[in-house]
Amino acid sequence: MVERCVIGTEERIIDFITGQLFIDTDDERIRQTIERLLIEENGYSKKDIEVDREFEIVIGEEINRSKVDLIVSVEEKIFMIIKCARGSLVSREREVLSCARIFDTYQIPFAVITNGEDAEILDTISGAVISCGLGAIPSKNQALEALGRIEFKRLPEKRIEKEKRIFLAFDAFKCPSECD
Repeated sequence: MVERCVIGTEERIIDFITGQLFIDTDDERIRQTIERLLIEENGYSKKDIEVDREFEIVIGEEINRSKVDLIVSVEEKIFMIIKCARGSLVSREREVLSCARIFDTYQIPFAVITNGEDAEILDTISGAVISCGLGAIPSKNQALEALGRIEFKRLPEKRIEKEKRIFLAFDAFKCPSECD
């Protein structure tokens, strides 16, 4: 159940985790579904999840800004990022992988793309889809168990610039909120 309110002429969604107001779009409704799944079914707490986190991508003198839909952390390590968007999952794989590779000083172990009905869980290091379906999104218990086996690797220096450019190429093709 997504909570909504109207401000002026715009319908807004009240974010399940933060209580912030977001414009009511298809992608935002998907994010709300996934936030509830993470907390109500997968055992995460609200403090384990960051919503709509902005970050900078610097290439030369140019500074670009983007956002990550959901960041899931366990024991103070980012464990996975989640991209929530309608439509084809396959077409978003490369974007979410690039983001997981450049977002922090280490490659975030798992990148997830979901349309709210299905999901793909990708291993960030290999780029391989390792499981599919909403039920395959790792629970907090699974994340805690996996933490001891995961090596948080830095992306090789020669690949950082390439991944930044790949991410920005995909990020540039966002639909403005008016077309949602």
